[in-house]
Amino acid sequence: MASQADHEPGTPQGAAAEKPSDSYVQSFARGLSVIRAFNAQHPAQTLTEIAQASGLTRAGARRILLTLVGLGYVQADGRLFRLTPKILDLGFAYLTSMPFWNLAEPIMEALSQSVHESCSISVLDGTEVVYVLRVPARKIMTINLSIGSRLPAYCSSMGRVLLAGLDDAELDRVLLASDLRQRTSRTVTDIGELKTLIAGIRAQGWAQNDQELEEGLVSVAAPIRNRARQVIGAINISGQANRTSAQQMVERFVPPLLEASEKISGLLQLRT
Repeated sequence: MASQADHEPGTPQGAAAEKPSDSYVQSFARGLSVIRAFNAQHPAQTLTEIAQASGLTRAGARRILLTLVGLGYVQADGRLFRLTPKILDLGFAYLTSMPFWNLAEPIMEALSQSVHESCSISVLDGTEVVYVLRVPARKIMTINLSIGSRLPAYCSSMGRVLLAGLDDAELDRVLLASDLRQRTSRTVTDIGELKTLIAGIRAQGWAQNDQELEEGLVSVAAPIRNRARQVIGAINISGQANRTSAQQMVERFVPPLLEASEKISGLLQLRT
């Protein structure tokens, strides 16, 4: 029987709601919640802070932290704990297990050099896009984007391309689960309007974003497809509105973007 110390606040209801079956390993889920407690704003934290962020008791968080320290994923510095570079092994395991993304990098670099703007590739994970490749031209956002960065799908150009690749039932599910909030004065948050926009993206084969994610940020995105023509990723070009207007991006950047997306899709289809 579990002791009171093993009973973690914040987990019984959530775990019961999310547990798919008896094969659910709660201790593993708690370990992941401790890892996710670290971020750019909180790179080093005390035991109490980590317990609060992960919804665990101090005793439960301490056991997990000491296990992670023993495995080399966390280091203890006095009262503070921080992740070690070894934690990158977990993220890069995804990238190395899908080596065909490496085929896209030379095409992305050539695209970025030709348009003199940043170029990225992302995949859909729930309601967010996750960056898997990025060729930065210069810093254009207050958000520092890199591999592993996440952005909401509903208001980003790559996100809408990826949403356009879903069937109607799955699209409804993702939109209903999304935190549809106004990030700028231009952000579309109405589900009906979003579905109309996404239907247009399905028809034309690319998406445009005019300062809906962040003021001053404009971008265009196109799908990356596998052999079955399913959308498995998205590639975008992003720029600054004060340098390149949304209309100029469409006129100048959509043709080379579509060419690059087709090249990458073609290479992937040979390998998958």
